[in-house]
Amino acid sequence: MSHVLVTGGAGFVGCNLVASLLGDGHTVTVLDSLVRPGTDRNLDWLRSLARPGMLDLVYGDVRDANTVAAAASHATAIYHLAAQVAVTTSVTRPREDFEVNALGTINVLEAARRSRHEPVVVFTSTNKVYGECTGIPVEETRTRHAYRDRPHGVDESQPLDFHSPYGCSKGAADQYVRDHARIYGLPTVVFRMSCIYGPRQLGNEDQGWLAHFLIAAAQGRPITIFGDGKQVRDVLFVDDLVRALRLAVDEIDVTAGQVYNIGGGPANTLAVWSDLGPMIAELRGSAVPVGWGAWRPGDQKVYVSDIRKAARDLGWAPAVDAELGVRRLWDWVQANMDLFVAHGPTGGRAR
Repeated sequence: MSHVLVTGGAGFVGCNLVASLLGDGHTVTVLDSLVRPGTDRNLDWLRSLARPGMLDLVYGDVRDANTVAAAASHATAIYHLAAQVAVTTSVTRPREDFEVNALGTINVLEAARRSRHEPVVVFTSTNKVYGECTGIPVEETRTRHAYRDRPHGVDESQPLDFHSPYGCSKGAADQYVRDHARIYGLPTVVFRMSCIYGPRQLGNEDQGWLAHFLIAAAQGRPITIFGDGKQVRDVLFVDDLVRALRLAVDEIDVTAGQVYNIGGGPANTLAVWSDLGPMIAELRGSAVPVGWGAWRPGDQKVYVSDIRKAARDLGWAPAVDAELGVRRLWDWVQANMDLFVAHGPTGGRAR
């Protein structure tokens, strides 16, 4: 079994990935600054799953090159998930956003390049590198916005158009990861991800909108919808993402140097409120009070991932459909209300 480094391994996606790796007998190092609410609880959960000697926590920041190099020293694979993830934070603190996302990624890449183990590096990028996807015709129906002529969604040939400091920092990191494969021969893979959701996600108004809506509904708090609520996103249950992340390493002979759009695809789309609102009302047994806010800068009316390249190269497809996934997340929220009381109200932005 291999030794794996997961940066941001105590976060939502990270802890689900670490749990999967531990379950298959891998030794895992988690590098995390533990600054996000809930990461301490996620770490406690991981400790409860790990056999002695199989889980190591490095408390530190990806902005510190020496810390990253030490954490990566024995790794044969690195999943780089640590990031500043909120568009709003990037607007108010652009330097911090750049240092975490761009400089932090350079530190991971350079640690991998100098390692004698030649580790695979998988980087979680974002669909925000495509900006507002200007040039793709969108039409409006009674309940949703939709692509006029993209039945499969947005593929990897879509021109990059970084929008917001967050888009710029993640986009710069995305391109550095690609270029380290071209220039240095480092086996890297980029996942440009759409909306990921599932258990252990403490969503808030800036990030993790689907979980935020469910948590707020379970707590009986009102929800603010920015825009018209007909924005469409493809949503992917976290277990399906974890499976894709692991396949990217298993199939590195095919995936090295490649970029993949990863999401639920056309079969798993939700209109932010015109679809999700009725689903929540059915789960909750009553409607949720909502308020309405203006459109936010850079908010895409539609984003749907074309996942055919991942299907071809990884033999992968989402297994959990949106309706089942939302129900599973609702059940988890209901069973873990103490998590949200402990960390206060979560604050929805469609991302």
